[in-house]
Amino acid sequence: MHAITIPEPGGPEALVWAEVPDPVPAEGEVLVEVVASAVNRADLLQRQGFYDPPPGASPYPGLECSGRIAALGPGVSGWAVGDEVCALLAGGGYAEKVAVPVGQLLPVPQGLDLVTAAALPEVTATVWSNVFMVAHLRPGETLLVHGGASGIGTMAVQLGKAVGARVAVTAGGPGKLARCAELGADILIDYREQDFVEELRTATGGAGADVILDIVGAKYLDRNVRALAVNGRLAVIGLQGGVKGELNLGALLAKRAAVTATSLRGRPPAEKAAIIAAVTEHVWPLIGGGQVRPVVDRTVPLQDAADGHRALEEGSHVGKVLLVAPGRPERHRSRSPVR
Repeated sequence: MHAITIPEPGGPEALVWAEVPDPVPAEGEVLVEVVASAVNRADLLQRQGFYDPPPGASPYPGLECSGRIAALGPGVSGWAVGDEVCALLAGGGYAEKVAVPVGQLLPVPQGLDLVTAAALPEVTATVWSNVFMVAHLRPGETLLVHGGASGIGTMAVQLGKAVGARVAVTAGGPGKLARCAELGADILIDYREQDFVEELRTATGGAGADVILDIVGAKYLDRNVRALAVNGRLAVIGLQGGVKGELNLGALLAKRAAVTATSLRGRPPAEKAAIIAAVTEHVWPLIGGGQVRPVVDRTVPLQDAADGHRALEEGSHVGKVLLVAPGRPERHRSRSPVR
């Protein structure tokens, strides 16, 4: 098979399409013939040499994919060769084939085409595990999503609205904010021009956000704490603004608030399987019913993954950038028609 390799860390040009050995599914794994993958910021960090795969994971980038099961490893039941699936990966999505632990497989949602399904695993698992399993967002609460026009952000907005929350977003510029509004965002904040702490206080009558989903990290830490409501929960999932910040424990204590920080890639398979099971139970019916949908900005040939990385670094995208494997149709229809 072929895969995107990284012989030496560097810029997008460091991504090399090369022939590599086929993976062999181990106990409890299936072999998936990849139709599409997606570009995530973790892939950019891996390309630059800053984010190695977990021990035992594929050395190739790619944290999610969609495709068809090509073979079953020992001990696998409940799935069959030919099943159309999408999957959460620790690596290896930028390849023509990938071995996947069976607990990280998801069926393609009702009414969604197979290419677009590649946009789902990472964002749904990240949002559901952090906003709902860790921060316990409830109906009627206010959720603030930083980077509302990103892949994570566009999913968080929709899931927040689907459970009856009020959703605020930060994004750069009126165009991206307009897209967030189309997805249901109630409070629109241009981080380039506005102070999100003050804007949120004004919009909530001084209460603030019950839950904040943050991709920025250190740069926003102090302001995020100030933006929290009493009993608020801050979930940090990204470090685009640095890794070290000063935390005002007095402000946190006065609000009886909490700060958590999680990553998904390095979790043990059992934890990932539990998250995927929750996503299948709670999120998949919303997608199948048309209440939630993945937002895809563009598709790029997998062998030209460097172009996908450049698109993410340039920052004008809204939603996900997908990589389509060679010989795969641009839009393959799943067994159910698109609604």
